[in-house]
Amino acid sequence: MILGKRVAVVLPAYNASKTLQRTFAEIPQDIVDDIILTDDASTDDTVALARRLGIFTLRHDRNRGYGSNQKTCYTEALARGADIVVMLHPDYQYTPRLVTAMASMIASEQFDVVLGSRILGRGALAGGMPVYKYVANRLLTLIQNLLVGQKLSEYHTGYRAWSRAVLERLPLQACSADFVFDNQMLAQAMYFGFRIGEISCPTKYFPDASSINLRRSIVYGFGVLQTALLFRLQTLGLARATIFEDSAQRRLPVSCRVALADDVAPLVHGSAR
Repeated sequence: MILGKRVAVVLPAYNASKTLQRTFAEIPQDIVDDIILTDDASTDDTVALARRLGIFTLRHDRNRGYGSNQKTCYTEALARGADIVVMLHPDYQYTPRLVTAMASMIASEQFDVVLGSRILGRGALAGGMPVYKYVANRLLTLIQNLLVGQKLSEYHTGYRAWSRAVLERLPLQACSADFVFDNQMLAQAMYFGFRIGEISCPTKYFPDASSINLRRSIVYGFGVLQTALLFRLQTLGLARATIFEDSAQRRLPVSCRVALADDVAPLVHGSAR
């Protein structure tokens, strides 16, 4: 715990067997109360390895997408009593050693959401981020900041920490099942007035780290722009986007586990830490 708040780390996994053990070994278990892995129907040994490591593990019955994976992660974290949830990719691209700092920024009640930014400092290109991805990141972030009225260094990091209040408030079930889920969730947090902080995060690009191809990157980019534009139109009263509507909420407290039951295989491995 940190300041009496229970901390959970969630690992949305797909074919992460080559990097999971290194990721798990660096999670600061002195302050982390619970580690939850949701496997999105991997074709490798991710589930077997997670079981050997003693990680509480859920497995989707079929591949349901990155966004759906996170929905299951957050649902289970709240059901198991988390006050702060840190989403960490198990591909070892982001250092788990920042979990303590990110969780502390929320536990101190200064922020509701904390992002591990690859752009603050010089970590992105030094860590091997492809130049085209860096340029696209900067351009998309510039446009997004203009449309949503923020000054974030990036919107595309996969390293995020959330307070329980945020996860219980956001209408996450209205969000995409695909990669644009991250941006939609962040836009929701902004729309509902939550405080967002950032911390500089080194990153590593290597063959075993997950990455989406160029075609899916382009689809993601258009989805990001659409999300930012919908945010702007919604705040101006010129549109009514489902992801920002209270009436569309499918909150994620314990009761939501029933709604997501079809997404998760019935066998759960591991135990509470």
